[in-house]
Amino acid sequence: MTSTDSRDEFRCGYIAIVGRPNVGKSTLMNALIGAKVSITSRKAQTTRHRITGIQTKENTQFVYVDTPGFQTRHSNALNRTLNRTVTNTLTAADVILFVIESGTFGPADKQVLELIPEKVPCILVLNKADRTKDKAVMMPFAQKVAAERDFAAIVPVSAKQRFQLDVLESEIRNFLPANPAMFDEDDITDRSERFLASEIVREKVFRFVGDELPYTSTVLIEKFELEGNLRRVFAAILVDRDSHKAMVIGQKGAKLKEISTQSRLDMEKLFGGPVYLEIWVKVKSGWADNEAGLRAYGYE
Repeated sequence: MTSTDSRDEFRCGYIAIVGRPNVGKSTLMNALIGAKVSITSRKAQTTRHRITGIQTKENTQFVYVDTPGFQTRHSNALNRTLNRTVTNTLTAADVILFVIESGTFGPADKQVLELIPEKVPCILVLNKADRTKDKAVMMPFAQKVAAERDFAAIVPVSAKQRFQLDVLESEIRNFLPANPAMFDEDDITDRSERFLASEIVREKVFRFVGDELPYTSTVLIEKFELEGNLRRVFAAILVDRDSHKAMVIGQKGAKLKEISTQSRLDMEKLFGGPVYLEIWVKVKSGWADNEAGLRAYGYE
């Protein structure tokens, strides 16, 4: 694949970030735009929506789209919706970042790679490259993966350590079309504060309840009010069963208090002002396998 040479013309386009669950896609996007707009967790399958992160630099506007990890384990309505989101994003992208863990390329990675349209420039991103102690094995590994497809470029990075992100940006720019900016210079996402608040709470649920809680839980913002610089947020955590509700609340309400405190601190940091936050836990059985219900909860 070839790219044009001009460094002066303004470029702008959509960059889809794809890969199997838990390879660090959300961490990579947050690192690239320099702000936390996509939730991260050690628990796989936490990203559920198409999240847009925007980074404007001199003569380029990068519009990153973080996608859910492609789901192969369950076939409920939620996962069918997530997979539809991934495929729709890929066909609309100007550049695709195919993210894998450095040193690991398995059947799940291959499945995602097979979804990527041939006509879209695709950059192979070897994330967590700092974990590969023996750098001599990285090149043969990259060549092995490169045999699967004609990649536009191959870039080892560490999203957490911000290693080689400038190199990755430079490669992305090579393949972006000459377009005027789509967003204001200081925009970092096209998502509303209400949406970001729900994602922050959902991240804390996964982070503090961990593997005990099945991933079929979600967060609904019932009210979001702005009074001057103060934001009042009223959120409901929806779970499938009473036993899940008890997990989220914890002994004497300790777990829910921790979720609430950490969510509020993250919101105040992102929104740049004080936040009053109230959270309830509600049981809503079967929400993840109801197509109409998913649309009501904001799933595309």
